[in-house]
Amino acid sequence: MDLSDVIRNVPDFPKAGVQFKDITTLVLHPQAFAQVIDVFAERYETNKPDAILAVESRGFVFGGALAVRLGLPFIMARKPGKLPADTLKESFDLEYGSDSIEIHEGAVTPGWRVLILDDLLATGGTVTAASRLVQRAGGTVQEAAFVIELLPLGGREALAPLPVFSQITFHVDE
Repeated sequence: MDLSDVIRNVPDFPKAGVQFKDITTLVLHPQAFAQVIDVFAERYETNKPDAILAVESRGFVFGGALAVRLGLPFIMARKPGKLPADTLKESFDLEYGSDSIEIHEGAVTPGWRVLILDDLLATGGTVTAASRLVQRAGGTVQEAAFVIELLPLGGREALAPLPVFSQITFHVDE
């Protein structure tokens, strides 16, 4: 299935000039959702990370499903104030503002190889922050994986030398 057929474009969201790629329409199609998880599972089955870290909130959809499929721990990177215990925090810039994410202290065991998974790669700011959190906790990032990559926004370059895998790519205006 061509995933681009089930991803909705929402113009001017969350602000004017942004062409938002909406994965909620993808997960409405069980075949498309299964295909996304199957591709990730095949990629990481023979070279499993020690854990999967996904970024709130859309990354949770794919990260949780993949963690269950591969039998791996699932680490949630959440917005500040959402985790109930002591956290590590990193701030980052987005293409339309700035934000922060946190993980629980102790969520990453030192020495773990962690796969960072999110729904979309734009400028790379969110995953750069997630990568710093993994490193601060004593882990290493095996790869950053995405369902969608927006090519002209330079996220892949911003994450270098971190390996990046994406299932579908778009130009910003597509």
